[in-house]
Amino acid sequence: MDKIDATLLSILKENARTPVKAMTNRVFLSAPAISARIEKLERQGVIKGYHAAIDNIKLGYHITAFISLNALPSVEPEFYEFISACPNVIECNCVTGDFSMLIKVAFPSAMELNTFVNQLQRFGATSTQFVFSTPVEHRSLGVCPEEEAARSK
Repeated sequence: MDKIDATLLSILKENARTPVKAMTNRVFLSAPAISARIEKLERQGVIKGYHAAIDNIKLGYHITAFISLNALPSVEPEFYEFISACPNVIECNCVTGDFSMLIKVAFPSAMELNTFVNQLQRFGATSTQFVFSTPVEHRSLGVCPEEEAARSK
């Protein structure tokens, strides 16, 4: 990856709908050359997809929570199948520490969250934290670690 690729990624991070023609002024390449570079980044898996940032609250999901789960090893295959099929699960991570899973969810009400937590408890012990606010929304990291380190100083 060179500086042009890094610039293209920065542009797409800011607004994935930026027209290729508008990118030509920033990287001084033709539109076909930019399209070819973006396609290469997609094939390499650097660009995993394009997503709209959705406001869950405006869609009626007023409760966001993190659920820690200590999944029993014997039920992990069943758990992975279950959790993959749950539409309210935003993210599920295997983690270290007292719990083995950290699950981010969104629900319209605390009652629906409670029902979900009760379903999860067949896989192991849980601990739930409600989100009051989110001072830093989901964001992608910089194109290279050195760039991020320089910004944080």
